[in-house]
Amino acid sequence: MGKFRAIPAGLMTVGEVAKKMGVSVRTLQYYDREGLLKPSAQSEGGRRLYNHKSLVELHQILALRYLGFSLDDIKGRLACFDEPKQMAEVLEENAKAIKQKMRSLQKSLEVIEALKAEVVQMQTVDFDKYAVIVSNLQMENDMYWLIKYFDEEMLAYLREKFDEEGAEIMNAFKRLIRLEAKYIKNGVAPESEQGQAFAKEYWETVIKFTGGDEDLIAKLSKIAEVASKEQKFSPKDFIEPALGFYFANLENNANSMY
Repeated sequence: MGKFRAIPAGLMTVGEVAKKMGVSVRTLQYYDREGLLKPSAQSEGGRRLYNHKSLVELHQILALRYLGFSLDDIKGRLACFDEPKQMAEVLEENAKAIKQKMRSLQKSLEVIEALKAEVVQMQTVDFDKYAVIVSNLQMENDMYWLIKYFDEEMLAYLREKFDEEGAEIMNAFKRLIRLEAKYIKNGVAPESEQGQAFAKEYWETVIKFTGGDEDLIAKLSKIAEVASKEQKFSPKDFIEPALGFYFANLENNANSMY
């Protein structure tokens, strides 16, 4: 790094860079110490001098910092801009990183807004339910709104089950509820082949989730009724008669074996 008695054209002092980029001198000194943005030159009096390339690098640092990247992350993304092709590649890489971070921030915003809506609707402070709701939101399970209807036993059971298997079961319920709404809209008969295939899968999912515990099955049935209402239909419209036919067929098949 060369030293200059007077400041040559094209070079700026740390104060000038700070003013131009809207940061403090202390920030630039900190980036210098951390090896993020070194001065391009130095005056004989020891003043740090920066060129226009430094402004591009600083803009990149500030953009990544704004999006939540750590200094260590940023160090690994900064590169020399001596060649147009190299500069384009580095900027493309950072553009991808920024887009990914923006998607993550957007998802976080959606989680916060959804949780805020649930907190307002619940009208009570219940951190156990908040924690489970957040877990569901982060796993993109949009049935999180059901959790406010869970009692302590169901919450504890859900937390215990909500590993990879639990997430799979909840996603199955979500898909089945949507499929039920579709069948009702399309006039699929509960006793039809489609209706009975649905009832079989629904009941197997219930047994998988509850382990056959009758108390849990009863509670889950009530929650399913709430889910149906959220979807603007009643269990009596499809699932109850479908299960009725399904159980009757099971009983008839069992009796025919004797």
